[in-house]
Amino acid sequence: MDSLASALVATTSLGLDRSTITLVGVASLVVLMALSAFFSSSETAMFSLPRHRVEALVDDGVPGAETVAALKRDPHRLLVTILVGNNLVNIAMSSLATGLAGLYLSRGESVLAATLVITALVLLFGESGPKSYAVSNTESWALRVGPPLAYVESLIYPLVVLFDYLTRAVNRVTGGRAAIESSYVSRDEIRALIETGERAGVIEEDEREMLQRIFRFNNTIAKEVMTPRLDVDAVDVEASLDEALEACVQAGHELLAVYEGSLDNVVGVVSLRDIVRQRRYGERAGVALRDLLEATLHVPESKNVDDLLQQMREERVGMVVVLDEFGTTEGIITTEDLVEEIVGEILEGEEERPITVVDDDTVLVRGEVNVDEVNDALDIDLPEGEEFETIAGFIFNRAGRLVEVGETFRYGDVELRVERVENTRIMKARVTRLRTPDETDVDDETDG
Repeated sequence: MDSLASALVATTSLGLDRSTITLVGVASLVVLMALSAFFSSSETAMFSLPRHRVEALVDDGVPGAETVAALKRDPHRLLVTILVGNNLVNIAMSSLATGLAGLYLSRGESVLAATLVITALVLLFGESGPKSYAVSNTESWALRVGPPLAYVESLIYPLVVLFDYLTRAVNRVTGGRAAIESSYVSRDEIRALIETGERAGVIEEDEREMLQRIFRFNNTIAKEVMTPRLDVDAVDVEASLDEALEACVQAGHELLAVYEGSLDNVVGVVSLRDIVRQRRYGERAGVALRDLLEATLHVPESKNVDDLLQQMREERVGMVVVLDEFGTTEGIITTEDLVEEIVGEILEGEEERPITVVDDDTVLVRGEVNVDEVNDALDIDLPEGEEFETIAGFIFNRAGRLVEVGETFRYGDVELRVERVENTRIMKARVTRLRTPDETDVDDETDG
């Protein structure tokens, strides 16, 4: 900065007066500020434009799309190009502003004045404003800045290659992410946007719930969505077609697990459709239940349901058997179970709702409902342990013994009351969020 100030002072000896130097310097600052805005807005636009949209623009033959696609093929180098260009411009602005201020102020005063003024100008006109514009006009601005960015990359290519290598090396040494060009939008941010959209009335509550279920789906395992062994309807392979038909009708299912000996040896699945077809239209005599079996899959309880759904589609099976670590049948999963994880419970006939809202702070919950669903319903934070996923499992874990109807348990500001028990199973519980006196007073004032 001293050399730049000295150079500006030296120009006065060449016949250039102070006002001319100032005018040229201010004009240069304006140009540099425009370049800073260009780089900042380019960064936001280029990395906010999704890859699938770039591919669509290329297919449509939109001018500039090919250049944008070429730049985004190596996003790390693109980011380095933008950062190198932006930093060169900002450093040049700071140096020039300090030199200009030095024509009128002392050295210390010129440094302070240039720092404050340039910082304010860069924040307003080089960062905030341009990035806001790029967010609002991502696609059009990316197409517009693509060709100039490609030119800049070729112009400062040696610096780009050098810093591209150095940033990757630093990331390897520090253990940081190598992909610093990753999308600016994380899963958590998308979840926050969904909730904001619901509050603003852009997204309906049921749409918000479905979107949140989609995000949870990838982190869900088979044990969390299966029908537990005690609730599994199945029939022995030696049963007659009439017995299998009756079992299907009583269970109300289209598919029925078929076992040999015990439920730990499920040998296949039979469909109500095949049984009825054989009973009414079968051309062969002496067809047994074993002859109508369809293949099924056996998967561990830790199987990711996203992968499981894909596997079920590929192998065209409608039911899978979930096994524990000892190879014992722990439950079953149907395609409907997986679909319900996204669209919500699909109730049939007199089937009871999994969660019934009593009031803003209380819900009635079936025992097999997952803890995270109860947390979402009441906006509470009950923990999920390795030993349990359901609300019944949570209560058993807290009690450490068998429980009876009417027993109440407290966890933080949440009260759980056992409403129905069959044999040793908790069938229904009442979950209540307990409000503090301050929260109650606020609600009373709001209602009033």
